Amino acid sequence: MAGRLAGGVLFLVLDLLGVAVLACSGALAAIQARLDVFGVVVLGVITSLGGGVIRDVLLGITPPSTLRQWPYLAVATLVGLGTFLVGPSGPLVQRTILVPDALGLALFVTTGTSTALTADAPTITACFVGAISGIGGGVVRDVLLREIPLVLHREIYALPAVLGAALVACGIRAGLPSTPVLLTAAVLIAGFRLLAIWRHWDAPRPNWARREHRREQE
Repeated sequence: MAGRLAGGVLFLVLDLLGVAVLACSGALAAIQARLDVFGVVVLGVITSLGGGVIRDVLLGITPPSTLRQWPYLAVATLVGLGTFLVGPSGPLVQRTILVPDALGLALFVTTGTSTALTADAPTITACFVGAISGIGGGVVRDVLLREIPLVLHREIYALPAVLGAALVACGIRAGLPSTPVLLTAAVLIAGFRLLAIWRHWDAPRPNWARREHRREQE
């Protein structure tokens, strides 16, 4: 009983942390797009809750837990408003967005995969749901801002999500304690994504696109 309670508390903490950092990411993107305070808060809320809603709908959990439990909406709203009040401005915004986005990716992939496994989804389905959970909020954010979703850019984005989801699924299926599995996976996903940003790692592109990119740099 104590183990299940601790696991439930850890899941809630990770889920709310994911909501908080993605709300910050969405609000920063709205600030960059020069939206007003209402637009900043709304985009922060939609970005932060989008992945959880998609996760629950795919698993048949209706209404989604993020819409049934008030802490999710409260955290998203407060973080969105706080980001509007104290967030950075100018060129710094674009660089800052990527950090909470990477953290949100890591947290929602782990909780999404864990939720799918708890719902008795097959391992491959749990990995798919976990990856979609991490990516979903950012996709909704970018679509609302009429931008190409970050996951479709050449940046390394989907790979850490898929690998992290597989790590969670395999670890839990193997009977390992859920707490270290979730924490380790979250750290590895965030670390991989942040390292890819820092090192400017790109996914493979067509030869003509690489040549055009080189010409632009010359």
